[in-house]
Amino acid sequence: MSDWISDTPALFDLEPSARSALATLTPVTVPRGAVLFRPGEAVAGFALVLSGRIEVFLTGANGRELLLYAVEPGQSCVQTTLGLLGEAAYSGEAVTTRDTRLVMVPRALFLQLMDSSPGFRRMVFAAFAERMEGMIRLMERVSFQSVDCRLAAFLTAQAQGGHLEATQQEIACQIGSAREVVSRRLESFERRGWVRRGRGRVEITDAAALARLALAEA
Repeated sequence: MSDWISDTPALFDLEPSARSALATLTPVTVPRGAVLFRPGEAVAGFALVLSGRIEVFLTGANGRELLLYAVEPGQSCVQTTLGLLGEAAYSGEAVTTRDTRLVMVPRALFLQLMDSSPGFRRMVFAAFAERMEGMIRLMERVSFQSVDCRLAAFLTAQAQGGHLEATQQEIACQIGSAREVVSRRLESFERRGWVRRGRGRVEITDAAALARLALAEA
């Protein structure tokens, strides 16, 4: 049995026949910054992420980007699952944000395993349900929470050692806003003494104030 299967917890409950079918596939390593799919492209297969991270974005007509979700080991890509089951094309763009090791399950094998393997089917639908729940939470935040609240929550959650390495555009994508809006809100936070801004960097100077704001509309 291929080592990658034995090292992948999501596959532990698969039937021997399903594990044998997957064992014929070979993992590949995709470098950071690679585009895995773009809007309008057909779905070719189901990606099992072994290590790394993939981020999936939607881009509006005005060029504004929104991070829909990230795919890490044990997680699934909603757009890929929908495309394989419903033959829909991709509507977003997927980019690796770290060197990523993955196995691509071809469409034919994916559909075969969905029909023949209860274990594979449970794995796919469990990951799909978890991902949909996360997307609903994202919709709630974008629809009902202010930008200030979302920005404070993001800074609080992502800062390490009192600072965050990220551009304002990257922060905007993460919280579902525009770079110009994030820039103005960070400037406001800085005037209040909560943060200090730098090039591609935000230093947290009053974590307690940010935490209170993050919880204000939770």
